[in-house]
Amino acid sequence: MPDNAPDDDCQHTQATRALVLRHHLCWRHRDLDGVMSYYHPHIQYHDFFQNRVVDYAQLREYLQASMPRGPDEAIEHMDRIRADGDTAFIQYRITLRGGQGLVSFRTSEAITVRDGLIWRVNEYASLVHEQTPQATRPTVSRLGLSPQQLGHMANDLQQYFQQQQPYLDPELDLQRVAKECGYSRNQISYLLNQVLGQSFYRYVNQARLQHLLVALEQAAPPIKVDDLAFAAGFNSLSAFYSAFRQHTGQSPKAYVKQISLRARAQDSP
Repeated sequence: MPDNAPDDDCQHTQATRALVLRHHLCWRHRDLDGVMSYYHPHIQYHDFFQNRVVDYAQLREYLQASMPRGPDEAIEHMDRIRADGDTAFIQYRITLRGGQGLVSFRTSEAITVRDGLIWRVNEYASLVHEQTPQATRPTVSRLGLSPQQLGHMANDLQQYFQQQQPYLDPELDLQRVAKECGYSRNQISYLLNQVLGQSFYRYVNQARLQHLLVALEQAAPPIKVDDLAFAAGFNSLSAFYSAFRQHTGQSPKAYVKQISLRARAQDSP
């Protein structure tokens, strides 16, 4: 073996890391043309979360749907880019807030370089519920949704509920939410059930409950909890009482009494 072989291996590794870093910076800055310029014409992009292989002809559309929407998108890199010979490795996390607490996708990519271009990408993703250390894998997305796209969808859904407050309508249904968010009914259903771990109606009732808790803090006595519940979009008192106790661990009556006691304590000299 030539004496300079170790140096050649080191230079090879450094070249791989540098190329993958330039590609990654283009991706973070939403430079689609720049990203595409780093791909080999015979690239195979293996998305194991969706159980699909994307070739060069499909890659532009695939990446455009998955790229960051802004420079501050909540993707947390768990390690620096590592390289060994012609392969580099990237690990990152996409965190979402769901009804069961925080959930996140842990994603790793193995990127192989050939002829100075990215020839193969193997992307693996697993779903983690943050309150438990155990990682789980959701049902494979057959809806053409990557972890990045599911992150976009979760953000869109959250923004829609916060800004439009559709939950105040007691007749709100999944079809309307999907249409107004710009997604299909099946896509929103998959996000809620398989990723966030809850039903549509539980998601809606939690939004109603948060609205009601704010209203309770601001209400002047005498506080009429049932009226506030209907105003928040609940159309069933039994559903309201069940959601309230599950969330607070108290009955509405006990919760209101606690608010009153705290208010009197603040008013007393």
